[in-house]
Amino acid sequence: MPNYKLFSDSSCDLPAFYAQQYDIGIIPYSVSLGDEIYYKEISELKAADFYKKIVDENVFPKTSLPSIQNYIDAFTPALENGKDIICICLSSKFSGSFQSALNAKNILLENYANRNIAVIDSRQATGGQGLLLYEMAQMQSDDYSFEKLVQCAEYLRDTAKINFTVENLDYLQKGGRIGKASALAGTILNIKPIIVMANGELSPAGKVRGFKKAVKTIIDMTEKEIGSEAEKYQICIVSAQNMDRATELKQTLQQCNHCYDILDIPFQVGVTIGAHAGPTALGICYIKKYNFL
Repeated sequence: MPNYKLFSDSSCDLPAFYAQQYDIGIIPYSVSLGDEIYYKEISELKAADFYKKIVDENVFPKTSLPSIQNYIDAFTPALENGKDIICICLSSKFSGSFQSALNAKNILLENYANRNIAVIDSRQATGGQGLLLYEMAQMQSDDYSFEKLVQCAEYLRDTAKINFTVENLDYLQKGGRIGKASALAGTILNIKPIIVMANGELSPAGKVRGFKKAVKTIIDMTEKEIGSEAEKYQICIVSAQNMDRATELKQTLQQCNHCYDILDIPFQVGVTIGAHAGPTALGICYIKKYNFL
């Protein structure tokens, strides 16, 4: 196994099983729920508890990115053990996490000049970022060198995409993603947005009436975009509060005309992204597999 350790901020939403399997370090975001107390994602506040609280108490959460010191504290043990570091972060167009990690890198290299630290802007979020991390872990298992893995990761990130929808527009409105009038009209008319995440940006891709039609739309989009080359892509399903929906979406996608490689464990949208997308987010994420570069 190459002598480096993989890290990501917690916005990757990588299931704990995969993080443990590949010994990946996760640096958490923090969230506050209507007060001044911030809780670290995962270790102090699980996603399921987070969604229950914001729904039951009707509070709008606020997130805080990992600090420079958080990254220093996470990286230092690996450096002390003689390992190099590769870390990916939430799209820099969404957050300053990438810059925090870069600053931590520059500080640490003053004391660990003989070590290598690479910080990569994933240009993605939630499952898109998590799939990039997963593919990086596969490359590490396949004995990719530090330099080759970094190069491949920077290529792979631009092949990742998320097609998703939400049933409730309140959180997109409160987070400034859509206007109040649009949110109100959408609620009255049962309009659901189709949203995509690619190349670092979140963009509207249309709107349909009804959640079932929205789910069918993101399936049709995925079929059109990668169906003819399904074997070249790794897929995961992401869902916020309702994980049964993730299972249903996976089963529906598996019944399509193409043979998709879907990770067994769905990704639960964590507090970092869930604070803005809300508890009803549901989507399909894909990335090209590293061995098809």
